[in-house]
Amino acid sequence: MLAACGQSANGVGPHADRGDAKGSLVGIAMPTKSSQRWIDDGRSMVEQFRDKGYRTDLQYGDDVVENQVSQIENMITKGARLLVIAAIDGSSLSDVLQRAAEANIKVISYDRLLLGTENVDYYATFDNEQVGVLQGTYIADRLGLKKGKGPFTIELFGGSPDDNNSAYFFKGAMSVLKPYLSSGKLVVRSRQTRFNQLATLRWDGGIAQSRMDNLLSKAYSSHRVDAVLSPYDGISIGVLSSLKSVGYGDAGRPLPIVTGQDAEIPSVKSIIAGEQTQTVYKDTRKLAEVAVQMGNAVLTGGKPKVNDTEQYDNGTKVVPAYLLQPVSVDKDNYRKVLVDSGQYTPAQLK
Repeated sequence: MLAACGQSANGVGPHADRGDAKGSLVGIAMPTKSSQRWIDDGRSMVEQFRDKGYRTDLQYGDDVVENQVSQIENMITKGARLLVIAAIDGSSLSDVLQRAAEANIKVISYDRLLLGTENVDYYATFDNEQVGVLQGTYIADRLGLKKGKGPFTIELFGGSPDDNNSAYFFKGAMSVLKPYLSSGKLVVRSRQTRFNQLATLRWDGGIAQSRMDNLLSKAYSSHRVDAVLSPYDGISIGVLSSLKSVGYGDAGRPLPIVTGQDAEIPSVKSIIAGEQTQTVYKDTRKLAEVAVQMGNAVLTGGKPKVNDTEQYDNGTKVVPAYLLQPVSVDKDNYRKVLVDSGQYTPAQLK
């Protein structure tokens, strides 16, 4: 069992009495428990680090930067030799990371890039631009844009402005959608197409729902919205709540295409029910494996595997990264991708 939020999850492996890296403390700083994927990520890393003989201290920051800073400071004080950090705000940890560097603590940035600091050694993530490409391509395919169909209306949502991944998701999606926006085959009636107009702070579904309410009342009182680019399942659920509140979802007024990301159980159920249309699945079990591989390598004097040494410039340095590939999921393939892989059981999706 994992320790509860705010408690250490300490597991000492069979080699804890040795003077080498085995038995060392690994601090794992996750951003929030409000998304199931972060709970799963934390659990998976704790189990895998323990299996390799390390102790772990898993903490969740509850989306409060000050909490995460304090938690990381405490990990340093406890003598952690490695930090794995999924930042709440990637640009707000420079000072505490400097403390980690002074203590000769290695740092792995987990899924969210740590920005503006030299004190990050490796980055474990997915191909984040490809996430957006999958979302944009799904919309284009479902609307038949490549076949010349249109025009259709679309509204755009972005991720949190303090999460470096948000820009990659948006860039990937727009690489697909921009030609259709330029040709008029896609029309954003709100005219909100710049990232700073459509970012969703902390990925908050409630904020997304309020924004969608405003868009519908101002730009769609006499028009239908045909598609919504949503970068994350929690945002998608908020968007869908807004749409359903004004009558979308009935036989005479079907829901628009709505994308998503993370294949969270509520959204997978929504896809099965014919509401949310698509999500992007990122197998975080494999991401945890990558982070543990990296961590074990740096702690034992090895060299972590990376497959990208050019793309992830944090403003101070290019961080060597290992990228995993995301997968588009909809009603047609969710069983194969999510159930057959063991990610979820059929009972979890009922």
